[in-house]
Amino acid sequence: MTTPTRRELGGGLAALALALVSGSPRAAEGAPSASPSAAHDMGMPTGWMGREKIAMLLYPGFTALDLVGPHHMLTSLMGAETRLVARTREPVRSESGLVLVPDASFAEVAADLDIFFVPGGSNGTLAAMKDEETVAFVADRGGRARFVTSVCTGSLILGAAGLLKGYEATSHWTTRSLLPVFGAVPVDRRVVRDRNRITGAGVTAGLDFGLTLVGELRDRLYAETVQLLAEYAPEPPYAAGSPHTAPEPAKQLVEAMLGDFLVRLEAAGREAAARHGVR
Repeated sequence: MTTPTRRELGGGLAALALALVSGSPRAAEGAPSASPSAAHDMGMPTGWMGREKIAMLLYPGFTALDLVGPHHMLTSLMGAETRLVARTREPVRSESGLVLVPDASFAEVAADLDIFFVPGGSNGTLAAMKDEETVAFVADRGGRARFVTSVCTGSLILGAAGLLKGYEATSHWTTRSLLPVFGAVPVDRRVVRDRNRITGAGVTAGLDFGLTLVGELRDRLYAETVQLLAEYAPEPPYAAGSPHTAPEPAKQLVEAMLGDFLVRLEAAGREAAARHGVR
């Protein structure tokens, strides 16, 4: 058999695993256009094939890993349509210089989404929170989405759009204390779900966030297959990934580096909250 590509399987990593293990050309060839009934015929649970519409926001200065980690996980959902959306279709540069090309503009993306996702950043997030067009777009699509989601400081953009008032949420550990500015309840966890709001903590938590959502939308075995194919079994060389375990000098360095930015971010957050009547 010809091994199908990930794109040919509609982004379905689980389908790829099934096709390779079963050795069934029919499974591999049928996956791109498979319906729920076809999925059952292929030996997969019917619930493994979906029709979700997913939009992931791009804005100048976003943090690349905030988006790329969740994107890897969410594009494993068989049958789902995942689009990168920005104000225009012009390439968008992340804060680290990685350039991504949107495949939909604000005007082109579906009005009613299953998942609306916002990544975080630093100065890029600050600018996005002040940009009326971006905030209005987030408020509109997020206000109607089945799941309203973010990673890292992306939750502050959700907050600026009035989407977190009365909800538990998380953010990067340095900015979590700003969530009450938007009427949100800060929670110190990697992934926080409150009704249809699902937020991830800083940067690498996007992998946990994405995998959690895969399990929510499919089932545990599907999510475990995605995790295994990604070989996601982190063993960091240092125990410094959390302010609770990092050595104090490292924590002080981070706080010193971000001190002025956090002051400006809080000011922007309060302005946005007042402008949109969040509090």
